Amino acid sequence: MALYRELFLDVAVSAAALLRDPAVAASWDADSALAHLRVSGLAGHLGWQVTIVPVLLDESPPDRKPFSLFEHYTTQAGWIGAPLDTDLNRIIRQIGDDMAADGPVALADRVDSVIRDLPGRLAAEPAERLVSLASMVLTLDDFLATRILEIAVHSDDLAVSVDVPTPALPAPATDAVLALLTRLAAHRHGPMAVLRAFSRAERAPTTITAI
Repeated sequence: MALYRELFLDVAVSAAALLRDPAVAASWDADSALAHLRVSGLAGHLGWQVTIVPVLLDESPPDRKPFSLFEHYTTQAGWIGAPLDTDLNRIIRQIGDDMAADGPVALADRVDSVIRDLPGRLAAEPAERLVSLASMVLTLDDFLATRILEIAVHSDDLAVSVDVPTPALPAPATDAVLALLTRLAAHRHGPMAVLRAFSRAERAPTTITAI
């Protein structure tokens, strides 16, 4: 839906502001809150969620049937639950490191530059536009939904890593992320586990982690 395009732009602006927080530069070479990631690599990973969009739009649309958003997370997202030392997770960390290689100012400038061009580019794409990343084929809007989730989660990771308040996302973006995570948690743990976690502390499971 077109709403995802608007929400993505909103959360991208929020991520860009966090990347420019002086605390990020001050902790650039420190360990982050995530295992095997320095603050620099985590910042690069967050920035990549924005900069990958025009890269995919520059490519020809794939000539394959897209997966649904739910199918992507339940059948295609190989990183979910994978050990940190798998090839896929090492590649993900390397991409973040590469994004951060020129330092915090260069990373923030790159993200800001992409954001300036994105409104027009997203508005020009048809509703049925498909994009492909590795083996993943999604509609553009479903892909942007995955990036909204990534930005929400990793903005919190980065803020915690550098000891600043986690940026508050616009309410519609938060609602979209929580709705998706709730559905995925119910798929992974069963709907009753999610219901109890939300409503019955005395019977709540240890975790209902969605991804």
